[in-house]
Amino acid sequence: MANETSGAYFTANAVVDKTAADVFVPEIWSDEIIAAYQKNLKMAPLVKRMSMTGKKGDRIHVPKPIRGTANAKAEATAVTIQANLETELTIDVDRHFEYSRLIEDIVEVQALSSLRQFYTEDAGYQLALKVDTDLMNVATGFGDGTRTASPTTNGASWVNSNSYYADNGADIATYAADTVLPADQIEDNHIRGLIKLMDDANVPMDNRVLVIPPAARKQIMGIDRYVSSDFVGGRGVESGLIGNLYGVDIYVSSNCPVLETAAENTASGATADVRGCLFFHKDAIVLAEQMAVRSQTQYKQEYLSTLFTSDTLYGVETYRPEAGFILAVADA
Repeated sequence: MANETSGAYFTANAVVDKTAADVFVPEIWSDEIIAAYQKNLKMAPLVKRMSMTGKKGDRIHVPKPIRGTANAKAEATAVTIQANLETELTIDVDRHFEYSRLIEDIVEVQALSSLRQFYTEDAGYQLALKVDTDLMNVATGFGDGTRTASPTTNGASWVNSNSYYADNGADIATYAADTVLPADQIEDNHIRGLIKLMDDANVPMDNRVLVIPPAARKQIMGIDRYVSSDFVGGRGVESGLIGNLYGVDIYVSSNCPVLETAAENTASGATADVRGCLFFHKDAIVLAEQMAVRSQTQYKQEYLSTLFTSDTLYGVETYRPEAGFILAVADA
């Protein structure tokens, strides 16, 4: 072959040096980052996905027709014609995040290979964290709420017709800022109350999930049925999945939103943050991915360094606001 070289033992043209193997470096970085990214995604696999890969444009228009009605047919009369003014959902693809490192040659030469492993895992984790955070924040648009990309932590952004809190020793109650006490922790009847709300909203029974913060997991681990084989199903923890209750998969995520900090929640006496548990159907939230995670490297001679960048481009939106609920709990 024209580009093939060979030589005697340890002659210069027989050595596979960095120059000869350089074409493999971007692929190794990219593969490791994508693997780390997929591993750390919690919310993305649980929501509705729309692929925009390879498509132009910065906005998606999704038709959202209004449900019709079934009408009684009277004898010798015409059928009832239905004519709704149909609506649409627009999804802005405006979330572009990157992770970059400038790695000097001396580091490339002297550092252990574990340095690259740290950078690739960190890049995948940080990009996944951005996507998950944006998807969590979509819950501000549940019910009659207005989706907020950067919600406040004083409760104001999270108050809507589908937000409730776990009233200690009672059923779920309508959530408002400065109402959650340290004792207001998740109980079995609160989960059953959320399920009833979703049933009343005529949301499909399948693809329902409940995402809870670690504090809520600690609370439910004290309930016998939550540690039984019926709940865990003999399965190991997978991407935060800890069990299934009443047909609802339960996930734990340390990235569940802080609705109110302890300092801002006057009801708690500044002793506990208020965290949000998210109970939703898959169609409540949509993720439109225009560019999956990609990795690029470029040698910068003026710095004698290699610039490494990984980035992703996507959009998020509330798709079916009636199919999602927030349950505020004390982070205690």
